[in-house]
Amino acid sequence: MSDPEGAAVASGAGDSALDEAEATDTDRDEAAESSANDRDAVGREGEAAGGEDGATATDAADAPTTRIHEREVETERWLGVAGAALALVGLGVLVREASLVLVGAVGVGYAVYARAGDAPTPTLAVTRSVSDATPAPGDEVEVTVRAENVGGATLPDLRLVDGVPPGLAVVGGPARVATALRPGTAVEFRYTVRAARGEHEWEPVTAITRDAAGGRERRTTLDAPTGIACTPELSAGGDLPLRGLTTVHHGRVPTDVGGAGVEFHATREYRRGDPLKRIDWNRRARTGELSTVELREERSATVVLLIDARESAYVAPDPDAETAVEASVAAAGQAFSALLAGGDRVGIGALSPLDCWLPPGSGTVHAARGRETLATDPALAPTPSDERFYRSLWLRRFRRRLPADAQVLFFTPLVDETAATLARRIDAHGHLVTVLSPDPTATGTAGERLSTFERRQRLRTLRSAGIRAVEWRDDSFPVAVAAATRRWSR
Repeated sequence: MSDPEGAAVASGAGDSALDEAEATDTDRDEAAESSANDRDAVGREGEAAGGEDGATATDAADAPTTRIHEREVETERWLGVAGAALALVGLGVLVREASLVLVGAVGVGYAVYARAGDAPTPTLAVTRSVSDATPAPGDEVEVTVRAENVGGATLPDLRLVDGVPPGLAVVGGPARVATALRPGTAVEFRYTVRAARGEHEWEPVTAITRDAAGGRERRTTLDAPTGIACTPELSAGGDLPLRGLTTVHHGRVPTDVGGAGVEFHATREYRRGDPLKRIDWNRRARTGELSTVELREERSATVVLLIDARESAYVAPDPDAETAVEASVAAAGQAFSALLAGGDRVGIGALSPLDCWLPPGSGTVHAARGRETLATDPALAPTPSDERFYRSLWLRRFRRRLPADAQVLFFTPLVDETAATLARRIDAHGHLVTVLSPDPTATGTAGERLSTFERRQRLRTLRSAGIRAVEWRDDSFPVAVAAATRRWSR
């Protein structure tokens, strides 16, 4: 683990070639002025296009893509040339050497030429298409970007960088191209991304143009809306380790209440109206007395699946492994499917700065809502949110939402004390908690071994407080749950 808790944040980010931030006050002023000019230009283009009754669909497709942001900067390619050239001229005059003066004059000419012109403004029609808009997690999706120069000026140095969503990894081909475009010509490039759970929207394409001398550079962002929705199927899970907090409805969780069931509970004196199949006929034959057999009643449970999706939970043993949040969401999907199949009422929440709440319910419509929540809710996105997390505010809101008879299955990697403290506080308020913890730790360095030790200490503390805790690695969640269930039933 490479972060303070010993876990490395999985990169999984898309390819990006923008090396500098664009958030200075000067940039914002330039962006505001350029944006106003762009709006005027777009309005004039729209009026010109709308003034022709014979406009066709082809004409609309070839229209320039709307510019969102634009700025021009110095590339500093010719930095120092003017100074060196003037120094040579001065030295040549001093030593009366005409060759030095001539070389210096040529350098001064290049420096003046580099500063004379502006970088061209691209007038491009940009389109982006994907091979599959609804892929399954792990599928490879081919992305095709096409840009046509619909303006009247040649672009001698054009570089296009696609805005790959941060939750998608580029696995084939660079998401950029460098070329020159004459008016009426087009360039096309392709690359491949690996689909990840959630909804992903592409960011605008960045077009970088330079003048012929390369002294000035203009960056323009071009809007080309594209998105994919990757919704995994909820796989079936086994029996979940539910605790004794149940509802009044029949289900599969054994209780200490006698009634209808399959396991013997006790016998009592016969009462008028008791069903004949519940009479203890063996005792009647031995003693002549009528008695009724009571079975251990099984009831349904109200369960909330709580997923730790704070920034600190996006950890993994190495940069190429899936994060603990991804492992938790996958395990929660199995739990959700298994609990609904068992007749329990299930809800979903997230320990996150973004609000995520699906009230407990049952039925096919609720199953579809749960599947959509786990797949596309922004609080459970493959990348962490930039919002700040307030523990006390979150806990108050979560407690108000929890039904009185609900128990909590808490999916968390336990990388800090906050998760362990919240588990104890929720349990102390009467909502039985079971912690299900994916293990994101590594043991390669001394810091990673220390983080592993601290995490195990948190697990021991929770178990000593009477809170059930299960941990697993990789894809062994059902195996870990089955082993823990056998241990708790002894």
